[in-house]
Amino acid sequence: MKQPFPFSAIVGQTDMKLAMTLTAIDPSIGGVLVFGDRGTGKSTAVRALAALLPPITAVKGCPVNSATPADCPDWAHVTGKTLHDVPTPVIDLPLGASEDRVTGALDIEKALTSGEKAFQPGLLAAANRGYLYIDEVNLLEDHIVDLLLDVAQSGENVIEREGLSIRHAARFVLVGSGNPEEGELRPQLLDRFGLSVDVASPTDIDERVEVIKRRDAYENNHAAFMLRWQAEDAALRDQILGARETLKKLKTPDSSLRDVAMLCLKLGSDGLRGELTLLKAARAYAALRNDTALTRAHVGDTAGLVLRHRLRRDPLDDAGSGTRVTRIVAEVLDA
Repeated sequence: MKQPFPFSAIVGQTDMKLAMTLTAIDPSIGGVLVFGDRGTGKSTAVRALAALLPPITAVKGCPVNSATPADCPDWAHVTGKTLHDVPTPVIDLPLGASEDRVTGALDIEKALTSGEKAFQPGLLAAANRGYLYIDEVNLLEDHIVDLLLDVAQSGENVIEREGLSIRHAARFVLVGSGNPEEGELRPQLLDRFGLSVDVASPTDIDERVEVIKRRDAYENNHAAFMLRWQAEDAALRDQILGARETLKKLKTPDSSLRDVAMLCLKLGSDGLRGELTLLKAARAYAALRNDTALTRAHVGDTAGLVLRHRLRRDPLDDAGSGTRVTRIVAEVLDA
């Protein structure tokens, strides 16, 4: 089985790579929504990032990847306490998945053969402590969207049916991708994504040629290609791990909090989720740059990722959301 395409080898798509890197530093930012053309590396990027990250330590045999035996749920019936390293999970949620497949359900085989009511965990259990990837997220069925909203809010999956009462941790980075021409995303789910990125096929001929070269080398000279990019991925992994430590001691002055609040107020974003997410993203960005304190520049550089999908539509403003954010950032932060 081939290793995923190296994250560092992805050509261009700077905003998408930055957004995914920030969620690796601080998963509580809330996930990434990537909208744009097909074939622009959306699914490649999430698998590449997960492969780049260090493995997680989990209880052997635990279906929810618990970090300690005490965290492993009773219904899993895991008797051993052996810990082992496993790759960061990346779980695909297909559009046609049933509710039982997503949340888990009664294990029919055990029920028929032994009369035992046992729980068969679903995709949310497998994604715990990793990534849940949804392609064409804007086409997801409404009842699955409602499920995801509940779990994203609580970090816990709860199943109450068929005589079962089950709960387990379900904390993951949600990554959704889609083409906006195929349908809009429900506002309730849109707001749950911490960061939003628009991607497009490159228009520069040299960049397109480089994409072709790297993909061809990955397919036909795999070992040499992976070796070529090993050092770059390792350096980024170390940078992410270092940023996680820097984040713990990063200073956040009141002036930066005022900048965050003023930006969201001027842009008219609903609620306070925008402020809280912008603060987390800006702090993760500062930590990625190995800075010791949050500044106005960090807030400005991450504002587009956080706020462009939270704006109310303005019929008197023809500019796109990205342009509006850029204009308001200049007005507020350059004042």
